[in-house]
Amino acid sequence: MLRVVGERGGGPDARAPHPAARRGGSALARAAAHHSIRGAQDKQYDLDFKNQPNDGSQKKTAAQMLDIYREFCTKYPMISIEDPFEQDDWEPATVLTSENICQVRGGEGGGAGGWAPQGGSAAVLDAAPAMRRVVAQVVGDDMLVTNPERVKRAIQGKVVNALLLKVNQIGTVTESIEAVRMSKEAGWGVMTSHRSGETEDSFIADLAVGLSTGQIKTGAPCRSERNAKYNQLLRIEEVRHNGVVGCSTPRQEEQVIGLRTA
Repeated sequence: MLRVVGERGGGPDARAPHPAARRGGSALARAAAHHSIRGAQDKQYDLDFKNQPNDGSQKKTAAQMLDIYREFCTKYPMISIEDPFEQDDWEPATVLTSENICQVRGGEGGGAGGWAPQGGSAAVLDAAPAMRRVVAQVVGDDMLVTNPERVKRAIQGKVVNALLLKVNQIGTVTESIEAVRMSKEAGWGVMTSHRSGETEDSFIADLAVGLSTGQIKTGAPCRSERNAKYNQLLRIEEVRHNGVVGCSTPRQEEQVIGLRTA
């Protein structure tokens, strides 16, 4: 079994990503394949960046990286690629987004079967349910840093088609909400995300539900700071199932967001 506990730089060996994709199978398709390339310098991407110094044999140009992503999306049921290029390398990201080459057909390789993230980033094509196709989202994390100004530019340039929502990147909930609003109006998807050095605070679970982002990235349920978010989502669903819709008293608000005061 492929076991990865992520922090920055975590994940399969980028020098030989195809075996990792095969082992991940439909889990990669459903949970979203995160292939974030870091260490780009001088418009080159070092797939051996974890080993320093190295001989430079694994350095790729943006054009070569595009070919790698095309091969990924041809061979494997990818539905989500995050930060495919360095944060200011927007030209190749625009090309990748425009090609709509990453897709999953219902019934292929344990694929998504017509599943599409709420928010419009994954366009479902073809009328017949058995042949429905999901076009993958290209997600901006460091490329956007939840900054409304960068989001605006990316929308205008059609650089990506989904926002990774991290409140800590922009610093305020107000600006985060504005970034989400702009993204949704553009037809993008939105994925609420945890951050490196995460705590057991479960606020992002409430934020994901409150803003109807439809997607949340908070890691495998293997540690308490991750489980805290999933537990909060379960509490929210329990409240919704019990018919508590709308809050008119502080006590009801506490129930909805799962708080327990002394």
